[in-house]
Amino acid sequence: MTHDSNAPNNDNRFLLTGAKGFIGSWVVRKLIEQGNAPWIYDLDAKAHRLQQLLTGEQIEQIHFVQGDITDFDALDRAVAENGITHLIHLAALQVPACAANTRLGAQVNVLGTVNAFEVVRKRRDQIKRIVYASSIAVFGPEEFYGPGQVQEGAPLQPNTHYGVFKQANEGSARIYYLSNGISSVGLRPGTVYGVGRDQGITSGPTKAIKAIIVGRPYTIRFTGGFDMQYAKDTAEIFLRCAEVPIEGARTYTLRGAVIQMDQFLATLSRLLPESAKLIRAEGKPIPIAYNFDDSALHRDFGDIPRTPLEEGIRETAEIFKRLHREGTIDISDLGV
Repeated sequence: MTHDSNAPNNDNRFLLTGAKGFIGSWVVRKLIEQGNAPWIYDLDAKAHRLQQLLTGEQIEQIHFVQGDITDFDALDRAVAENGITHLIHLAALQVPACAANTRLGAQVNVLGTVNAFEVVRKRRDQIKRIVYASSIAVFGPEEFYGPGQVQEGAPLQPNTHYGVFKQANEGSARIYYLSNGISSVGLRPGTVYGVGRDQGITSGPTKAIKAIIVGRPYTIRFTGGFDMQYAKDTAEIFLRCAEVPIEGARTYTLRGAVIQMDQFLATLSRLLPESAKLIRAEGKPIPIAYNFDDSALHRDFGDIPRTPLEEGIRETAEIFKRLHREGTIDISDLGV
């Protein structure tokens, strides 16, 4: 990755925080495919997820800016010095990390988001749009909402610090609009799957696909219902929301393939027959609702991509097969 700011003179310049995370890596890939080399803001230049998705030539197009999301001045400099026009804020610690170190989780997830909005407030003549990652973790368990789809505007009842922090960020976005006129979009992904998904309990379905490709047994640690959203679609939605002008502090819940675990295992067996003897699932259902209405997203942004589950599984398996052939597949996340 290049570490200088001598970039092509594109009208739109995207800076991503958390770009080396799972969703961020797919957003970077999509930007480069569109011919728009992004800036990524992170603490270090190691990028194993990007290396799984991009060629060496593509990685060279990325502009790396070193900095901590909790450091407002460093983030502000990165935006100002590189003429950033679009900020996609993805940096966050996940549920287990927030539980293990709640103070650090609050600093990264809450203060980091306030810093992103403060930069937009300071540079509002330069920055056209901010899109940030919220999460379905702002909702409570399925039984809180009754049968059927959870509708737009349903009450937020998070049951983890991570979910509370995401709820706080949505509230901050609303106040930045009310007080400062800063419009924003917050997106709430569910169980996103695809190459690079290697952390958190809902990474289980992706790890299962990887385990099949390398011929290793793997146990997914949850059961019940969940909503599988393909990372390629999620990345495209983030970019669509960054590119389309919209007024207000909007939040949208994403929807992919709503499915039960036994249906997912049956689909795996149909597409990758060896999974029958390698993959199983055990444990409790995820204590968060999963059957969400995404009509507001379609209403405001038009034709939203939703890759069929079988196609997404096939594409994921093909990338893992390529990495396995090349000897670069990382199986450290599969356990012993």
